[in-house]
Amino acid sequence: MSIASFAEHHGPWTVEAVLALGEDRSHRYELVGESLVMSPAPGLRHQRASFRLHVALDAAAQAAGAAVEVLEAINVILPSGLVVPDIVVADAGATEEDAVSIDAEAVQLIIELVSPGNKTMDRKFKPMLYAEAGIEHYWRLEFDPAPRLIVCELVDGRYVERTTALPGTTTRIPRPFPFGIDPAGLADAKRGG
Repeated sequence: MSIASFAEHHGPWTVEAVLALGEDRSHRYELVGESLVMSPAPGLRHQRASFRLHVALDAAAQAAGAAVEVLEAINVILPSGLVVPDIVVADAGATEEDAVSIDAEAVQLIIELVSPGNKTMDRKFKPMLYAEAGIEHYWRLEFDPAPRLIVCELVDGRYVERTTALPGTTTRIPRPFPFGIDPAGLADAKRGG
């Protein structure tokens, strides 16, 4: 991505214009309505937890024989724009090609990891967009005061909290495939066992 891309852009942003910006590992670019939203790349705690959660979800999906793929930081096209969720569980058929984005219709689960700079987006605004797109499952990993995973399911067009996985105990989540999680060690720099 180059500065010229921004300087030469006039008028409302489109999905195509955002995708044309190219890859930039220092920022995430999302389109909300016609507005470009730029966020800094996630920090180490966030990346560590995202990777570990991704690995655990992938193992659970494989054990269940679920026809899905678990992806990190992929562009998802919504009716109202383009977002880059932290983790996406998508239908395996939708991820066969080497595309730069997937459509919301192929997404079964979105997980956001709440960082200090994106609390409002991940807790309030993005869940509304995901619900509007009809994405059945939305989970949110909160880090403070201790890691906990809030599990929500779409009911009548809005997300309803089903359970919260707390540190120190394994919580069983039945959908979109059986998954057990103790969020205690997800973000730790040093993990024992």
